[in-house]
Amino acid sequence: MTLSLLLAACCLALPLQAEERFPSKPITLVVPQAAGGANDAIARVIGQKLSQQLGQSVIIDNRPGAGGNIGTAFVGKAKPDGYTLLVQADSAQVINPWLYKNTGFDPVKDFEPVAPLAHAGYALVAHPSFPANNVKELIALAKAAPGKYSIASAGNGTLNHLIGAMLEKAAGIDLTHIPYKGSAAAATDVVGGQVPLSVQSLPSSISFIKSGKLKVLGVVNEKRVKALPDAPAIGETLKGFGKTPWYGMFAPAGTPKAVVERLQAEVLKALDDKDVIDKLAGVGAEPFKGSPAELGALVKSDLALWKQVVADTGAKVD
Repeated sequence: MTLSLLLAACCLALPLQAEERFPSKPITLVVPQAAGGANDAIARVIGQKLSQQLGQSVIIDNRPGAGGNIGTAFVGKAKPDGYTLLVQADSAQVINPWLYKNTGFDPVKDFEPVAPLAHAGYALVAHPSFPANNVKELIALAKAAPGKYSIASAGNGTLNHLIGAMLEKAAGIDLTHIPYKGSAAAATDVVGGQVPLSVQSLPSSISFIKSGKLKVLGVVNEKRVKALPDAPAIGETLKGFGKTPWYGMFAPAGTPKAVVERLQAEVLKALDDKDVIDKLAGVGAEPFKGSPAELGALVKSDLALWKQVVADTGAKVD
């Protein structure tokens, strides 16, 4: 082989060798919500398993703020090498673009979809002393006293906030929105009796529900969830109401295809692991398996869906 051919072969081999060595250092999973919420719980379950599979530390970096925009925008501008990844709740990716004038990111152009991760249950919960025990009774109370009852959310523009607004519109009621800095803080104040109601993900509230510190008035998902088989879906009372939230992993746009494919393969492997399945079930979530293309298609279809929902509800960031 001539010297020129040998040099050319070496140059071609270098990128392949670099990709084959991935990962060669710790990976950071950015969670654009506060610790204690659904996205954080799911990221920690998946991150722990990926660390075992990849032989590298997987660090959870919580970067909350602006309904998830701050952490999401951070990853969108990160180096596209596979070492800074986004574990994202659907809300920030497909709802925020219609709630904020400037999110700081483009939900499609700034990211490479890696893999779906999980579906989670969401529920309308109340303090045990609240006089209503289901959605029908809540509607009757709220209609008799518009604005009297408060509902806590994880913050302005979050999925909890928007679902609450959807409920008000669908039921024709008026609740007073109280935004918090994260799901955990909102759930804690409902448990403490400071606020009577909240829409909560099961990962951030299931321990309170099982201990009797919160009661479930209805499940937000389209149908009943495995974690709470006896809790009726809100759609059983308000026909057509319901949405199952999803969580997924994204990389910055431009991340090499081989790296994305490696990460997706490892996520699929993790989601088939019994320990991961059991841990997700323990926080009211279920594995959601798919390809990068399927996740990308879901983002685009949900962007259209939530654009209409935001317009219909009139929900805005305060």
